Amino acid sequence: MAGPNTLQSRTWVSRFTQHHVVVFLLTFFSYSLLHASRKTFSNVKVSISSQWTPTYLNKTGVKLEPVELWNSNHLFPNAEEATLFLGTLDTIFLFSYAVGLFISGIIGDRFNMRWVLSFGMCSSAVVVFCFGTLTEWLHFYNKWFYCSLWILNGLLQSTGWPCVVAVMGNWFGKAGRGVIFGLWSACASVGNILGACLASSVLQYGYEYAFLLTASIQFAGGIVIFFGLLISPEEIGLSGIEEEESSEDDPCRPLIHNTDSEEHEPNYSIQEISTLHQPKAISFYQACCLPGVMLYSLAYACLKLVNYSFFFWLPFYLSNNFRWKEAEADKLSIWYDVGGIIGGTLQGFISDMLQKRAPVLAGSLILAIGSLVGYSRSPNNKTINALLMTITGFFIGGPSNMISAAISADLGHQELVQGNSEALATVTGIVDGTGSIGAAVGQTSCTVLFISPLIVREIRSLVLRR
Repeated sequence: MAGPNTLQSRTWVSRFTQHHVVVFLLTFFSYSLLHASRKTFSNVKVSISSQWTPTYLNKTGVKLEPVELWNSNHLFPNAEEATLFLGTLDTIFLFSYAVGLFISGIIGDRFNMRWVLSFGMCSSAVVVFCFGTLTEWLHFYNKWFYCSLWILNGLLQSTGWPCVVAVMGNWFGKAGRGVIFGLWSACASVGNILGACLASSVLQYGYEYAFLLTASIQFAGGIVIFFGLLISPEEIGLSGIEEEESSEDDPCRPLIHNTDSEEHEPNYSIQEISTLHQPKAISFYQACCLPGVMLYSLAYACLKLVNYSFFFWLPFYLSNNFRWKEAEADKLSIWYDVGGIIGGTLQGFISDMLQKRAPVLAGSLILAIGSLVGYSRSPNNKTINALLMTITGFFIGGPSNMISAAISADLGHQELVQGNSEALATVTGIVDGTGSIGAAVGQTSCTVLFISPLIVREIRSLVLRR
């Protein structure tokens, strides 16, 4: 005899149509492409640093060029200052991305999310192309121009996550949300893997072709989203998830439906139900006051600080610390994302079984402390490093995926906003925006730690000169 969990799983699986599959795939790959273009920058930092500094001072194995060529184009006198500027670009991207998330969540709840997502993907692709490809083709190197483009890229990329989570939340109900969103939230990790593979495949021809390839694919993806994405079941005449869940869980609904019950329940009318489910966007302040929103946002800020440190600097760390080739470091960094994919899916499944997400998160984060300590002591061995990296990704990337996806959807569909489908993008923007602020603070700290030895070195050189 089937148990209640088995019957429930059969119920929500039977509701899936081909439209659910298409929405799942389109939102999955749209955000994967956004992350792929974002990951490209971190994967080619060594090559960019080499291009921005005098070639005869570099030890990266790049082809030497005439002194007059780099002297007219170089931005920095040494690799240390170039690396510092790359860290600064990461920081300003994250701050602009965080600000953009708060704005994009509000915009997504008030405008057609298909248009917002498509515009963000296409315009971000143009900015990435100008940043990494056009400037190199024209041999135009300017620090303020790079900063301006990366601030704009952060604002444009922020349109992605609130929109895709809101669209997924419109199509998939609470039943099975943990495992569905756990599997779907692997889109960021898949994007990281895709970006690493694309960058390493063309890096031998120059880092500008890595930006060109990812930007072109992302632009094409934005066109597909504009013509193919359905933002809600109501667009094609299907019932929304809130109507299905309220019809099942409504305590006012009679167990046995007959005409007598309709006569004795005059207040339970179709007109009132339609009025109840009229979408109306909630304010930013109301979204912040929803139970659990700020607590999970602060927790995500701490978690994303660690997660994005790996995201931005893992290939660079592997290449510089272990002296591995940049292409090999890019491919090896994939294992961190593999761990995040497995962790997000498995932990989402467990949280569905327990019908609680907080205990799963707490246990994973406690184990993440040990995995971080273990990875910090990883030897110069690619197999051991990949294994420790996968474990670390499981306990850090997994909870990160669950908070940003499944829990954000839960918070945007809780009882206080029941019947208000125009709250999910705003809530998602708050959670992810706060998390990005934490990540930006982490990048600032990394930059300060990196610049401290440079300051000490300059002070020493001044003392010695005197």
